[in-house]
Amino acid sequence: MPPGALRGRETAMSSESFRVFLGVLPDVCPGDERRMVFTADAGGRCEVFAWDARARTARQVTDRPGGTAHCAIDADAYVWWFEEDARGRGLWWYQPFDGGPGGPGLPGAPEGLPRGLAVTAGGTVAAAVAPAPGTTRVLVGRRGHAPRTVLTASRDLHLAGVTPEGDLLALAASPADDAAVTVLTAAGAVAATLRPPAGAPGRGGGGAGGMWCRGFSPLPGRRELLLVQELEDGYALATWTPGGGLVTHRWCPFDTEITARWYPGSREVLVRQDRHGRSLLHRVAPDTRTRRIVPTPPGTLLDAAPRPGGGLHYLWTDTVHPPVPRSTDGTDLPSPGPLPQVPGRKAELWTPTPEGPVHTLLTLPRTGTPASGSAHARGSAPPPAVFLVHGGPADQDRDAYDATVHSLVASGYAVARVNYRGSTGYGPRWRRALGSGVGHTQVDDLAAVRADLVRRRLIDGRAVALWGVSWGGYLVLLALGTRPGLWRAGVAVKPVADWVTAHRTTTPALRALDVRWFGGTPEQVPERYASSSPLTYAAHVSAPLLVVGADQDVKCPPEQIRRYADALRRAGVPHEEMWLDTGHDGYDGAAHVAVLRRALAFLGGHLPAPAPAGPTRPPARPGGPRPR
Repeated sequence: MPPGALRGRETAMSSESFRVFLGVLPDVCPGDERRMVFTADAGGRCEVFAWDARARTARQVTDRPGGTAHCAIDADAYVWWFEEDARGRGLWWYQPFDGGPGGPGLPGAPEGLPRGLAVTAGGTVAAAVAPAPGTTRVLVGRRGHAPRTVLTASRDLHLAGVTPEGDLLALAASPADDAAVTVLTAAGAVAATLRPPAGAPGRGGGGAGGMWCRGFSPLPGRRELLLVQELEDGYALATWTPGGGLVTHRWCPFDTEITARWYPGSREVLVRQDRHGRSLLHRVAPDTRTRRIVPTPPGTLLDAAPRPGGGLHYLWTDTVHPPVPRSTDGTDLPSPGPLPQVPGRKAELWTPTPEGPVHTLLTLPRTGTPASGSAHARGSAPPPAVFLVHGGPADQDRDAYDATVHSLVASGYAVARVNYRGSTGYGPRWRRALGSGVGHTQVDDLAAVRADLVRRRLIDGRAVALWGVSWGGYLVLLALGTRPGLWRAGVAVKPVADWVTAHRTTTPALRALDVRWFGGTPEQVPERYASSSPLTYAAHVSAPLLVVGADQDVKCPPEQIRRYADALRRAGVPHEEMWLDTGHDGYDGAAHVAVLRRALAFLGGHLPAPAPAGPTRPPARPGGPRPR
């Protein structure tokens, strides 16, 4: 999953100030590498800034009530951004780097959801928008002039690349789609349709094999497209050219998920690998069939970009350090400003289960005098704990800064982040493992890790809560209903609460995903939807619950959350509701902080107060069997 969510706050929740961290590097002007655009905090909102690396000055470009997240810079140093409404619909705009008059980037283009933008050095502009759910229009034109439509499709596509000459465009569908990547000419003719190989996982039977498009080579005249392809039990780079077709570079396999970028001026590729909650970088040379590790500090690289001459820009973080941009070529990147002191001590452990070891990132509060000896100091009580459940499920918790972890640990709670089955970063077999059924597999893993942490006396088994957003919020509701005795409280933010209503009211892309997960529609396999739906188990919930919904959410629509809340009321389940006037995603930090404050106050009323005695101690080494 590409980074880009709101990542952090400046201080603990006792302070009124907060900052927004976005997990992407500045976009560099191809014609002047000292000019860049980036997104950063502007009074608690995400906004676009222009950065002059020579003068080391930043200029705020956008100032919108809901924030701005999508931006780019072209070879002429014009800054582009996407102005969207609360539903995410809008248009691309542009302005000179130093400010001044600008306007609509492609006047006359239809409003819609952004699906990608590319501007060649010669000035060709290509963009994709979704005017309506489940549709895509691909536009080609010149900056400030009305574009022409080269494709109208009745499915979700993203513009994934354009050749330097602007004569070929790459459009990406779902990675598991039979037509995962389509190559178009600038006139709209289909030049190629690229599919995962017939024997790949997910085709004709198990799993969800895929192909990801990573863009055309920047070398003029090369017309070579870079892809990532899923193999039987790993991943590999692949390339496509008009004359040579698709070539999979099986000589260079990776056991866990990767993404990739071309090095400027060469055929070499920078590969960023997600592996066991951390990041690795590799420099791959297809011509010589060589690969080597690019050294970086242990932790997570939210983004990494190769630069001319072999330099590197990357955005580094770990659990106790907010994101910091770094460069190896002497380029001054925008400073994040003063960074907060992050509380707590990080640890990790592996919990053995019949299905394989489950990896957990654990953050423990610093209280009292450091313990020594065993995992728990004699006489001190283990802390209450919150399981912070990630979304996806094709995502992962990383050794990376998280504002919610910061706030919880500062409040005295231990935080467990579990990379349950279905998570990325552990290979395709782990991601495809859904043995107990949708949702239930993940709940099994959460319960197993809870038991392991309690057995090790790292957390207080009488005071364990769940907190999740989106799919993570769904797992919170399902766990509270199916394992009610394990959890003391729950916080579910923008969750799936009723699969049938969610399927009926969500986006076409998510409906198609539902069909793949469940093997059919609610009409075709009603028992599967019912078995995995939190609504089925609402009356069994016994722990106090805070449910947060968003009135303009199209991914986890409000109607299905209200149906679930009605079921809780009928069953007499103690719960609270909080409603936001936002969509599923948002760029206004104030809304995120409002949820954090409400959730922390809620947990404070339902979990025993954190013990003031000496702290628990992280394991001397990760416990349980660890995959190689």
